[in-house]
Amino acid sequence: MTRFSDRAIRARNESAWLLPDGDARTDHGLRRDMRRFADDDELDVVIVGCGAGGATLLQRLARAGWKAAALDAGPFWDPDADWVSDEAGSHRLYWTEPRVIAGADPVPLGSNNSGRGVGGSMVHYAGYTPRFHPSDFETASRDGVGADWPVSYEDLRPYYQAIEEELPVSGQPWPWGDPHRYRYSPQPVGGNGEIFLRGAAALGIDARVGPVAIANGRFGNRAHCIYRGFCLQGCKVNAKASPLITHIPDALAHGGEVRADCMVTRVVVDDRGPGPARATGVVYRRGGVEHFQKARMVAVAGYSIETPRLLLLSATNRFPDGLGNDEGLVGRYVMVQGAPQTAGRFEDEIRMFKAPPPEVSSEAFYETDPTKDYKRGFSIQNVSPLPITWAEHVGAQGHWGQVFREYMRDYVHWATLGALCEFLPRYENGVTLADETDRHGLPVARFSYSQGDNDTKLVDAAQSVMEDILRAAGASEVMTIKRYAHLVGGCRMGADRSSGVVDSDLRSFAVPNLYVTDGSVLPTQGSANPALTIMALAARCADHLVAGSRQGIAPEAAAGR
Repeated sequence: MTRFSDRAIRARNESAWLLPDGDARTDHGLRRDMRRFADDDELDVVIVGCGAGGATLLQRLARAGWKAAALDAGPFWDPDADWVSDEAGSHRLYWTEPRVIAGADPVPLGSNNSGRGVGGSMVHYAGYTPRFHPSDFETASRDGVGADWPVSYEDLRPYYQAIEEELPVSGQPWPWGDPHRYRYSPQPVGGNGEIFLRGAAALGIDARVGPVAIANGRFGNRAHCIYRGFCLQGCKVNAKASPLITHIPDALAHGGEVRADCMVTRVVVDDRGPGPARATGVVYRRGGVEHFQKARMVAVAGYSIETPRLLLLSATNRFPDGLGNDEGLVGRYVMVQGAPQTAGRFEDEIRMFKAPPPEVSSEAFYETDPTKDYKRGFSIQNVSPLPITWAEHVGAQGHWGQVFREYMRDYVHWATLGALCEFLPRYENGVTLADETDRHGLPVARFSYSQGDNDTKLVDAAQSVMEDILRAAGASEVMTIKRYAHLVGGCRMGADRSSGVVDSDLRSFAVPNLYVTDGSVLPTQGSANPALTIMALAARCADHLVAGSRQGIAPEAAAGR
């Protein structure tokens, strides 16, 4: 039995084989008959959020026999009924609850950096699933910027491999970072990808097809990609991986519960007495009614805005400034990636919408180049904005009226590349509680963000390279929109409580049975899409917890080891 065999994958995650083998995309019976816990049942773990980190943790712990439930503020999506081939009709996939944005370079929140409902933002992510590089884990030691992680690339390598096979990921053999290969061969590329490959080849830039979490062919009962082009609106055929279809079915089949439409408003902690504070469960609201779910352990996986917000809302007498915030680090060092997009106009029709948005990428500029006046780097990927997003791109150039309409009619002649620039962590970039309140009467998150000089230089360098690639491919005109993507940080990992909110196993330094298992724990962000790393960290955390329980240690005791 090889590592890549279906048998090996099914031994640890059977989700792809639990989906219906037919026209339907959802096993409603599996959802209907899932195990359901009562609020006064003391769970082994209650998980807040059911995206990349929360769903992976739920699936792993359910397989280990834990009494585990994941609560999500959004709905339990049904791909058959809920995904539509329409940009405007897909806006409900985004978290659009009120938030306050501030800082010198405020970051719009919504479509490209948050998700709503079971599956989280991976329901509408592009599908790119690269690994972080070994250098990402020690940027302070290597480059004198950012922070060193309390875990190494080698610690995550087996989890990268496992998650890549479970999604699964397709692509050409990968030469950057830690060179590796994928279970599935690369997807055929569309016109946009061909432009990238042609321009990169002309300049001597190495570019590869992949890595994308879209199987090249059938995988279990999941259909192959039909090149519908609406990956960012929810994959109608279940070809693109998201936790909703890659880990949730297996979690339900092994006794895990997904409790949708449940907004968690507070982590409840018993901090009386001289010993360590202890989480006892969570308060949540469902259908206008407040509930309390008992649990021996709490794992928060609400991502980089809502996770810090929840911890700040969970202040106690012992933690008056927010749960686990005794060192002032909750909500700090929130990062976004600079994500400029450059489009080029070609005489031929490119029809960039006729393929999945993710196809070709290059990490040739990922590492620090000592000849440049900036540290760290960027990656480049082809992206395929649909018409509404394309209109934003055109409008950002100042075009309006008749000229605007002409650019819109010309849509099929354009190809687009996007960069991910590694913006550096800064303490002042972060989440606090605003004076404004939401529909529950709770303070909303205030996210303040300002770029540094290094960040600005990276964006300019990435734009220059993308323009060169498109021109080398034959573009007669290029234009760039500067934007952001991928929130991470806010509850960073650290070697000790003075440098992080959680330790290398994602356990809170302040509350031994409280874990954070989402992208907020990342100390740096690299130039890679973060989904795969978030899932790998959650799987590693699950192994830590399961190993403790196998030794006869109750979950909360294992957490305090």
